[in-house]
Amino acid sequence: MQFDVYNMKGDIVDKIELSDEIFAIEPNEDAVYRVVVAQQANKRQGTHKTKTRGEVRGGGRKPFRQKGTGRARQGSTRSPKHVGGGVVFGPVPRSYRVRLPKKLRRLALFSVLSAKAGSEQIVVLDDLTIESGKTREMVEVLKNLGADTTSLIVTTGRNENVIRSAHNIQGVKTAPVNALSVLDLLKYDRLIATREALESFQEVYAS
Repeated sequence: MQFDVYNMKGDIVDKIELSDEIFAIEPNEDAVYRVVVAQQANKRQGTHKTKTRGEVRGGGRKPFRQKGTGRARQGSTRSPKHVGGGVVFGPVPRSYRVRLPKKLRRLALFSVLSAKAGSEQIVVLDDLTIESGKTREMVEVLKNLGADTTSLIVTTGRNENVIRSAHNIQGVKTAPVNALSVLDLLKYDRLIATREALESFQEVYAS
């Protein structure tokens, strides 16, 4: 596929050829769904914990005698039916991690990229250089590119000035190309990537 390459002023300065194997496949919705579920599960810490009746404090003595009171017999005030008692079958620390095959993860990533390419939601930048890291500079760049929706800005590596300049803009996120995820691509409408970042991505993933 061919994409127009823009400069920071919003002018077309060149064209770039990108692999059809990445940006022009038939999107696989099932693969995307499975990867999204896995990525959301992997973000969970799994540190939830409740105490069982053997872990709560107190309740060591029988609250009242076994017979003669007319009440149901009780051995402890820390049983689950008492206030302050333990919890039955409550959550315990666990891992929610889901492992998926590499080919499936790649298929999902290529599917989302292809869908964005097909709907013209990918913008290729010749270069993205923010000298001062000021928010107004990034706002001007986005305005020149006509980015009136949420945008994911992708660069080759971690660029502190780009990150700082986009940090306070609502609906805008920055990410290095090696950390590109299906969740981020789905969350943000438009993908704004530098030419260098897309070429680097293509070198890694193109067969």
